[in-house]
Amino acid sequence: MRSLMITWTLHSHGWALVKVGDDQGEAEVIASYITDGPEQFLSVARLVLGDEDTRAELEGEPRVHRWFFHRDGSWVDVHLVRADDNRVPDSSGTVLWSGRHTIAALARSAVRGFDRIDHELGEEAHEAQWGRPFPRTEREALRTAMRRHLETLGADITR
Repeated sequence: MRSLMITWTLHSHGWALVKVGDDQGEAEVIASYITDGPEQFLSVARLVLGDEDTRAELEGEPRVHRWFFHRDGSWVDVHLVRADDNRVPDSSGTVLWSGRHTIAALARSAVRGFDRIDHELGEEAHEAQWGRPFPRTEREALRTAMRRHLETLGADITR
């Protein structure tokens, strides 16, 4: 199985570098604090809870980076697309990265990415540097959904 890694690195006030990769490739995009990109990204909890599709949009000023998630059983197809701006339809843009991973791998990678920020910076420093509060509620909702999902599979959630 291909390993998935998602990292969020606060770069300067109001800017983050978001990197996604697996053994098939990787992509890095920028995100601005002017939208609720982290909260949207953590909406992958909806997939864990049974939704078939969700999306997230990271404003790159002027470009936009859209994440499209489609659940297919216990797998999720992920596409990261760059569009010229937020007014263009979802059907346009350039695919920067795509992958197919288990729901558990996606959820685990997203939670770990935000756990790392919390551990390295803490919530107050995150808010000072990002310009918005740390997405604690969304991260915990995803963590809870992930644990329930893994419990139903009888899997070890500590892996």
